[in-house]
Amino acid sequence: MSGPLDGVKILDLTTVVMGPFATQILAELGAEVIKVEPFSGDNMRDVGPMANPQMGHLHLHLNRGKKGIAVDLKHSSGKTVIEKLILRSDILIYNVRPKAMARLGLSYEEVSALNPNIIYVGAYGYSEKGPRAGRAAYDDLIQGSTGVPWLVSKEGRETPRYVPLNFADRVTGLHAVYAVTAALYQREKSGRGQSIEVPMFEAISHFVLGDHMAGLSFRPPIGPSGYERLKHRRVYETKNGFICALVYNEAQWTRFWAAMNQPEMMSDFKFITHAARAQNIGEIYDLLSVIIKEQDTEYWMNFFQNVDVPVAKMNTVDDLLSDEHLLETGFFINEQHPTEGGLYATKTPSNWSESSPERVTPAPSLGQHTREVLRNLSYNDVEIDRLIKAGAVSDGAA
Repeated sequence: MSGPLDGVKILDLTTVVMGPFATQILAELGAEVIKVEPFSGDNMRDVGPMANPQMGHLHLHLNRGKKGIAVDLKHSSGKTVIEKLILRSDILIYNVRPKAMARLGLSYEEVSALNPNIIYVGAYGYSEKGPRAGRAAYDDLIQGSTGVPWLVSKEGRETPRYVPLNFADRVTGLHAVYAVTAALYQREKSGRGQSIEVPMFEAISHFVLGDHMAGLSFRPPIGPSGYERLKHRRVYETKNGFICALVYNEAQWTRFWAAMNQPEMMSDFKFITHAARAQNIGEIYDLLSVIIKEQDTEYWMNFFQNVDVPVAKMNTVDDLLSDEHLLETGFFINEQHPTEGGLYATKTPSNWSESSPERVTPAPSLGQHTREVLRNLSYNDVEIDRLIKAGAVSDGAA
């Protein structure tokens, strides 16, 4: 069965993580994505481990389902190839700075002059409307400038640390996915394309402030920033490991203390209302830490499940690969790559009763689909050979 975005054509000029993550999801949802790379390839091709050169693990995961072509965007004939792709595309998405697109002759004004119906999506560091417009940005910088390392380090009481994930890249990539799908819907109603920017700094500020504005939400402020529970939450140490548990609402606390044979604790001023628990959450979590350390992980897993309180074992990254729930739901895909052999991959985490996407193709080698895409643009084999010889495009054969 075709995916929900079947028939949508995307010209993918993105690199590294943020943009390719967005277009990988769009490809898995059924869109035809043509990924354009320079002759040197996307940087993520060279991040190991890898079985073969330029086929690093991040590239394999970020570019599944795409057709890959290699084009010199600064070559006049290479630019002509891109212009022909623009004419047939619904979406053009990029994640370099807008001035770089303008230098290539691919600004929104120039692209929309070729195809007025195109949806032109730029995902980059800072909005063009602000004083930081045009600044370079990477995940690390955006995490830092939005306060993430400060929050992770218990509000400055320890050395600040980044979240050990491409957090800002991937969250912003998800913003780009919904922007694309919403813009497609808007175009269906209006018949018009448009330009959309998805800036990282604003996307992650939106994420952080949504939880932590707190008293600063009010004018004048009625208290400091910070969501108290999030500031104090923790992984609990048991006698032989760690668990993640959250006793949250009144019913859960009532069952917890009843099972602990201490029902009178619900009369304690710290537990009597949700507001009281929120106000004293640090003390409450300290008390839980002491209690949970008295028994082993298996005991507490059974205990919390029996009293219907959310609980989970703390997994390592390796543990996820054998997690029984993920295995049972078909989250993992055993993929056979034509050059890299057997691969273990993950599918986009959504399930559809109708229009469920088909399994996507493996990530392309550099220039793998150059000839196929050019033939679909009505170039014949002689013309394609001439473009390769001239250095306008590459099929990766060299």
